[in-house]
Amino acid sequence: MDDAAILKKRGYVLGINLGEGSYAKVKSAYSDRLKFNVAVKIINKKKAPRDFLERFLPREIEILAKVNHRAIVKTYEIFETSDGKVYIVMELGVQGDLLEFIKSRGAISEDVACKMFRQLSSAIKYCHDLDVVHRDLKCENLLLDKDFNIKLSDFGFSRRLTRDENGKLILSKTFCGSAAYAAPEVLQGIPYEPKIYDIWSLGVILFIMVCGSMPYDDSNIGKMLKIQKEHRVHFPKSKSLTVECKDLIYRMLQPDVARRRGGSGVL
Repeated sequence: MDDAAILKKRGYVLGINLGEGSYAKVKSAYSDRLKFNVAVKIINKKKAPRDFLERFLPREIEILAKVNHRAIVKTYEIFETSDGKVYIVMELGVQGDLLEFIKSRGAISEDVACKMFRQLSSAIKYCHDLDVVHRDLKCENLLLDKDFNIKLSDFGFSRRLTRDENGKLILSKTFCGSAAYAAPEVLQGIPYEPKIYDIWSLGVILFIMVCGSMPYDDSNIGKMLKIQKEHRVHFPKSKSLTVECKDLIYRMLQPDVARRRGGSGVL
């Protein structure tokens, strides 16, 4: 049975294609039960790599079923068919993602960015309080609802924090996310504290929101790392940002992990 027939049996009318990868795709659909459009992530387990099936997918499903926050994309239903396809039915970001929004409209005014960033920070604090880390925070993973409220999505790299027998946090070693949003310790392959990594990515996102550009050029990772480790953050002269906004970004883009942790009060 094709996707349309499978979804029809569950009460969904399949719509347009929203995105596609090598083993997963996202489509829109209308839910007869909910009476509005939803997004359906369809994962073909036969095409997916073993590492993804054994580690990342089970974590994502478990976390999606658990989280419930106004600034996190709502998951309505998860089911699997006998032919190895997983369907995750989620809230639809009707206004697209934050990156598309900034590309089409340019930098966001500081007061609007403040509202959006507060929503995002609230979602991350909620996750961190549950000992859940996202590890792939980027503008493409921030969807916007009809009123342009932030909805955090894509928990494909998320995981629960684990601790040893003494209660000490076990550091992550997996490179997760995109280089442009990755913290220096992650780029260098140093075992890292995922919550502190999330804070760095939040700093990159806030910079993009208010400046309309990336804080670092990731076309040369070595050069980018050098700039990051020297704690250099160059704000465009054309942007008249408040001292408070610049200071918040500067504290989140702190290469010294111990000092960035101290700045986690931003959440």
